Amino acid sequence: MRKALFLDRDGVLNRERGDYTFSIEEFEVLPDVAESLAIAKQKGYLLIVISNQGGVSKRIFTQERVEVLHRMLCDELAAHDVRFDEVYYCTHHDEVGKCICRKPNSGMLEKAIARFGIAPSISVMIGDSQRDVVAAAKVGVRGVLIPSNSGILKIVESLP
Repeated sequence: MRKALFLDRDGVLNRERGDYTFSIEEFEVLPDVAESLAIAKQKGYLLIVISNQGGVSKRIFTQERVEVLHRMLCDELAAHDVRFDEVYYCTHHDEVGKCICRKPNSGMLEKAIARFGIAPSISVMIGDSQRDVVAAAKVGVRGVLIPSNSGILKIVESLP
């Protein structure tokens, strides 16, 4: 079994603005992300993004826009030799319809665990919302709640 570092996107990897982040001009990767993820990779963690993107179903932005921002994030990290093993995101929103993938549900985590043979008991989810921690707990992954935009370096350095 493998261990994974699950990561929320907005507020953990890129700057949380307090509203939906879909503009290229407003998308800013947080300063310690590349270094933190490189350390996690060196420690043997799979790197998996788990992100709610409900603005798609609310028609605030498109799925193509989400993909553009994810490519920007991946390109910036690749410049530091860091790559995600997978990026999962849910385009649903409770105002439009229910689903099993949108956090605090655990569908995205369950999919990653099954696909990659991940051991939940040695994996960690870092998020800036209680729903991230709740989703992790539902599958036996330790959730770490951080303030938005606070950085993840200290947490990653403390991982076994």
